[in-house]
Amino acid sequence: MSAPATPGIALDAVDTPALVIDLDPFERNLARLMDSIAGRDVRLRAHAKTHKCAEIARRQVAAGAAGVCCQKVSEAEAMVAGGIADVLVSNEIVGERKLARLAALARHARVGVCVDDASNVDALSAAARRADVQLDVYVEVDVGAHRCGVAPGEPARALAGHVVEAPGLRFAGLQAYQGAAQHLRSMAERREAIARAAEAVRVTRAALESAGIDCPVVTGGGSGSYPYEVDSGAWNEIQCGSYIFMDRDYARNEWGAPLPRFEHALFVLSTVMSRPAPGRAVLDAGLKASSVDSGLPQLWNREGLIYTRASDEHGVLEIAPEAQAPALGEKLLLVPGHCDPTVNLYDWYVCVRGGVVEALWPISARGAIY
Repeated sequence: MSAPATPGIALDAVDTPALVIDLDPFERNLARLMDSIAGRDVRLRAHAKTHKCAEIARRQVAAGAAGVCCQKVSEAEAMVAGGIADVLVSNEIVGERKLARLAALARHARVGVCVDDASNVDALSAAARRADVQLDVYVEVDVGAHRCGVAPGEPARALAGHVVEAPGLRFAGLQAYQGAAQHLRSMAERREAIARAAEAVRVTRAALESAGIDCPVVTGGGSGSYPYEVDSGAWNEIQCGSYIFMDRDYARNEWGAPLPRFEHALFVLSTVMSRPAPGRAVLDAGLKASSVDSGLPQLWNREGLIYTRASDEHGVLEIAPEAQAPALGEKLLLVPGHCDPTVNLYDWYVCVRGGVVEALWPISARGAIY
């Protein structure tokens, strides 16, 4: 399949719908996060589920990240194939075939994985022994998101003890991700949620220490809350992902110190394909061009144009009476509601600087959901 653009052409000449990175704010976002944790006892393990692109992962590592997180084995395979040497699958992996692939990957990179069940620990151990590798294993603790994870304290300690005794596995620490806190709108709500999560981490670390189990890493945190995790002292690794792009849903959050303000850097470029009525325009970017699980996309820098509904291949705009109406064939930029699933719809990033295409980056883990 051909790419939607070639380097050197103008943004207006790009075929649509296309997924566009504005390189200037993207690069500022990369630097801003690293600057915000400089001198702190914490490292970044950037979350590749956001971008699914080995080129971006390499740039994050070059900027100072210790490695990346992934959510699926296939994502991890794409990152390792792209030259990333340290990958944490920050999720539970179940099933003999998946575990065999995970273990095989550990021949080529340092690979970690999360657990919340003793039988899964046994299965991981068997896979590691068959592949003659060692896997880093993190016990996932439910610190408030109520998704995966064992309860804090003694249940987490018991599972960590099981990992310590399992051949082929190395207890690497705790996964303590409060994902539900990322989109709590007020800063006070996010601060309180992370304070509760930090207490769960402290209780668990105390239980580990009382059993003589060393806990080298506590990993977690996200783009919407990580300064609170860092300030708490309970975490020494953060897993931010969306900070490089931002999206419409993150823009709804309240922001202020100590949270750095990241910029929108990811857009869907679309074309006005129909002007059927004075107050309505139709774009070629619908459900197959932008995820709507966190709301509809928003027009970028075009007051009075509102994206009101989407079908498979169409996005309908309402044009306010006082707005400058778009012309048939005009290209418009959209800020997606949720960057992660939007990325998974595309094969390429069209990377733009100053309105000119500078590069195309393949989305190497696109469709990597198994």
